[in-house]
Amino acid sequence: MRVRLREAVRRLPRPRTLRARLTAGLVLLLALSCAAVGVAAVVELNGFLTGRLDQQLHDVGPRFAASLEHGVKPPDHDGDEHADTRKQSSGTFGARLVGGRVTNVGLVHPGSDSTDLSAPLNAGDKRRLAAVPVDGRGHSVCLSSLGEYRLVASSGMDGDVLITGLPLEPVDAAVHRLELVAAVVLGAGLAVTGVAGALWVRWSLLPLSRVAATATRVSELPLASGEVALPPRAPESDPRSEVGRVAGAFNRMLGHVEDALTKRHASEERLRSFAADASHELRTPVASVRGHAELALLHPGPVPPEVTRALERIAAESGRMGEMVDDLLLLARLDAGRPLERRPVDLTRLVLDAVTDARAAGPGHGWTMELPEEPVTVTGDAYRLHQVLANLLANARLHTPVGTRVTVSLETDGTAAVLTVHDDGPGVPAEIQPGVFERFTRAEHRRRPEHQGSGAGLGLSIVAAVTEAHGGSVALESRPGATTFTVRLPVGGPGRPSNE
Repeated sequence: MRVRLREAVRRLPRPRTLRARLTAGLVLLLALSCAAVGVAAVVELNGFLTGRLDQQLHDVGPRFAASLEHGVKPPDHDGDEHADTRKQSSGTFGARLVGGRVTNVGLVHPGSDSTDLSAPLNAGDKRRLAAVPVDGRGHSVCLSSLGEYRLVASSGMDGDVLITGLPLEPVDAAVHRLELVAAVVLGAGLAVTGVAGALWVRWSLLPLSRVAATATRVSELPLASGEVALPPRAPESDPRSEVGRVAGAFNRMLGHVEDALTKRHASEERLRSFAADASHELRTPVASVRGHAELALLHPGPVPPEVTRALERIAAESGRMGEMVDDLLLLARLDAGRPLERRPVDLTRLVLDAVTDARAAGPGHGWTMELPEEPVTVTGDAYRLHQVLANLLANARLHTPVGTRVTVSLETDGTAAVLTVHDDGPGVPAEIQPGVFERFTRAEHRRRPEHQGSGAGLGLSIVAAVTEAHGGSVALESRPGATTFTVRLPVGGPGRPSNE
């Protein structure tokens, strides 16, 4: 039973917001206070009226009950024979008991002076009358045929017991009327207090609502990178209040965050500028070194094998360095928001060309394609999108053993073109998956021996940067035996506007 009660309490609706909780608490406290006052008033009124009834019974005494021993006859013209019965209050009850048995009963009919000597009493009523203590004090007894009565029992002169009573109906009516009035006033007061309290709490918490609105706008800002313009500060209220202190602390926090974001953006801009300038300046000397190395290898005279090997390594490393410089320059331009070409691009043709090139570069892998019957066209930069495909296929070729099957799929869902590159290789290590699209992220222990040391960890970062520049997204799902890169490109074109 207790478990069910607790479950029922848990299912009761509870206010969620601070405003609702404060209003509900205010109304609940008022209801408890008013209920306590109402209960105290009802108990006090009931006790007061019952005490008045006991005093009235004490003043009347047992005369009416004693007169029942001789019976009641119609009064004479002088009115002296039955004065004790005729002066009783309406509804007065009297009973005489001898040896614990009821011998006589009488009732003054309400609204008249006539007395009924045959008041209907059943056996239970007689037992209750016999059980009334003979102590001269009032006791409440329920008589089945007459209702609630306040009875006083006293000893008669003949050894009998005389019981006199008055109905409790006037007392109960007054108490019930008070209960009704208290309930109506309490209900009206709670309704008015609920509305007024809700308005008061709403007005009191208005500064906190403004702080919450400002915090919501801040949470919707892209704070990860780029220049961020924070919204206006939350209006500050009285600093001596709790809400005022919260607003002040929140505004100071926003100021610190804005300073930190400004410094970070300035640092990123300096880094991008340095990367772009350095890459641009390095292209010429790197190309020059590579050209001189290739020219030296073409010398017709005899060259020692050691020199030939050194020149070949110089040419190879300068070529790899040139590719790295080109990648860094591309990333710097994309970070700077350089516009891309916006022309229709047939992704189906790009997939065919990229897979053909990958099959020639990695004949030991199994290359398959799953293409739709109709061409899939997006708006963007064909050269950069081809670079995305080439980097994903090169990543699959270099990071999986010979014999791995690589499947390239292309489809459209009406709003975006979905390109997937799936392989059944060993998978991407779990520890580097969260940062796999960051720059210079490499998984050396998964590379094949012949490719150790190749690459700079920029391929997937270029994939992510180019895809985002086209307004798309790229995601990775990997486990041993199943690795899938998913690229989504909107069919409407790049997300960044062109400045052309």
